[in-house]
Amino acid sequence: MKIRAAVLEEFGKPLVVQDVELAGPKAGEVLVRVEACGVCHTDLYTASGADPTGYAPCVLGHEGAGLVEDVGEGVTSVRKGDRVITLFAPECGKCIHCLSPRTNRCIAIREQQGLGYLPDGTSRLARGDETLRHFMGTSTFAEATVMPEIALAKVAPEVPPEGASIFACGLSTGLGAAFYTAQVEAGSTCAVFGCGLVGLGAVAGCRLRGAEQIVAIDLSEERLAMARHHGATHTMLAGDGVVDALRELTGGYGCDYTFEATGNVKVMRQAVEAAREAWGLATMIGVAGKGELLEIVPRFLITGRRVTGSSFGGVKGRSQVPGLVQLWMDGKLDVDSMLSHRMPLAEVNAAFDLMHHQDGIRSILTF
Repeated sequence: MKIRAAVLEEFGKPLVVQDVELAGPKAGEVLVRVEACGVCHTDLYTASGADPTGYAPCVLGHEGAGLVEDVGEGVTSVRKGDRVITLFAPECGKCIHCLSPRTNRCIAIREQQGLGYLPDGTSRLARGDETLRHFMGTSTFAEATVMPEIALAKVAPEVPPEGASIFACGLSTGLGAAFYTAQVEAGSTCAVFGCGLVGLGAVAGCRLRGAEQIVAIDLSEERLAMARHHGATHTMLAGDGVVDALRELTGGYGCDYTFEATGNVKVMRQAVEAAREAWGLATMIGVAGKGELLEIVPRFLITGRRVTGSSFGGVKGRSQVPGLVQLWMDGKLDVDSMLSHRMPLAEVNAAFDLMHHQDGIRSILTF
């Protein structure tokens, strides 16, 4: 079938919205008609050429929601007409990682997914005789996409697709970092560095876990106001004095949990140093640039601080994303406030510009 899609032709250049061919689903695969797609920093990161694992040409996009239009042989968990959320982090339910409560890093299809192909090592995307690769196993900057069954989370038909789309990456990542990676305890003190969509998700996650004190740190007063709306009890403008300010606020000890959601290695170091001596946990969510290193003074670790990373918030996508969406449906999350701009696929590069200028929280492509 012929579809419109946003193709990354060359790193550092605007995406080109054009007609491409999408083949139907093979065994274990699903054809999804995309209804909405968030424009995530990871898409911009790859398009810029900063991602050492990036490749071109490919169809970008990974934060999508849509309707199942067709299924391949052997697909049983979804059927035509189901509303689904696309998952760059699949969950096969059978591999050693899926069977462990300690991680969400499914390894069933990782090798081919990392190369830009579906599990059988081939692509369903083409432009004439030229093969186009899939991005993160999803390629949702398109009117339709074909994905593995194990990379789709089924949600209720009444879930609005625009809001559902941001659970495919940013919002689930922040919520999950608080819920599953850090496992924030009730009555604790937390600090969140960076108040984009991921950071706001972490703020909301800390609130829902019962944290007593939640400090949001950002360069933007507008984003700090958003953080207060989603549960922050205190806000601070980012800067060199943040670590000292956090220690003063917590009686000189530092925070039980800190979350870094900027991708800036200097901010990552602040998150480590602001964690409480003896048991503070610093969770790194942001993606640093190619070749960058995080410097940590060993004394901060020897005296009990811990540092961990969080991929997709530790969320097991197929089994846990629907539960996160239900928090929204139950009125415990204000997802609509995070949807800043809505625009057609043809304006995807304008959405990148809005992100570059930190205009809003999340731009949504609608179809």
